[in-house]
Amino acid sequence: MIIDSHAHLDYPVLAADLAGVLARAHEAGVEKIISIGVKLSTSDAPKAIAEAHDNVWFSVGVHPHEAGNEVDACNLEAFLAAANHPKCVAIGEAGLDYYYDNSPRDKQAESFRVQIAAARQLGLPIIVHARDADEDMATIIEEEMAIGEFTGVLHCFSSGADLARRALAVGFYLSFSGILTFNSAAEIREVAGFAPADRILVETDAPFLAPVPHRGKPNQPAFTAHTLAKLAEVRGVTPDEMAAHTTANTLRLFSKMAAS
Repeated sequence: MIIDSHAHLDYPVLAADLAGVLARAHEAGVEKIISIGVKLSTSDAPKAIAEAHDNVWFSVGVHPHEAGNEVDACNLEAFLAAANHPKCVAIGEAGLDYYYDNSPRDKQAESFRVQIAAARQLGLPIIVHARDADEDMATIIEEEMAIGEFTGVLHCFSSGADLARRALAVGFYLSFSGILTFNSAAEIREVAGFAPADRILVETDAPFLAPVPHRGKPNQPAFTAHTLAKLAEVRGVTPDEMAAHTTANTLRLFSKMAAS
């Protein structure tokens, strides 16, 4: 069994053919999917998909791109209320994105810290988006961990090895997407090689970042199998062994999924 730990099933290109998307995922061995929230104002969409499908769960969060736009981006009570659902397995995606800087950096950081507080209070993991913000990301995670422990994952890992090591040191997981298959991703493959076997996940980030051999097409959960195969190759194990590792890791991190 493979788990796609991060997809956006409510985005139009997937939602328009959701039955087909889920059927193709099943055919590829992808049996469970987490549909990720990026705005509280649209959180009903991934929730509804999870309610309608036994093999889909969801998260609630405010993406750093939206931190300056969402009314409740820094409202702890709003996150707690939105996450009050048996199939909500995580907070996020939250974090920092200095590549696009679509929101002021101070607002990104404030919203990220509030979402960490929500995750900590609820005992849920936080799903973290980090792009071109390695030092600030590592600092915030370390500072917040000193305030009180929490769990989380750096999703779609595309950062440097130093951030990977600092996140792993405080108990975080790393999730690898189709980027792992790109020719330009040597440093990411290096990180995938040294990360502990019990801290690695796979995902699509669908509909974005389709892996080779589907690069340039809309991504979908079925394609998680290609990323998993590349991760197995990097680590010198079989795809079946890697599927067993990543499934166990995903269910450990997203423990509400395992319990439901």
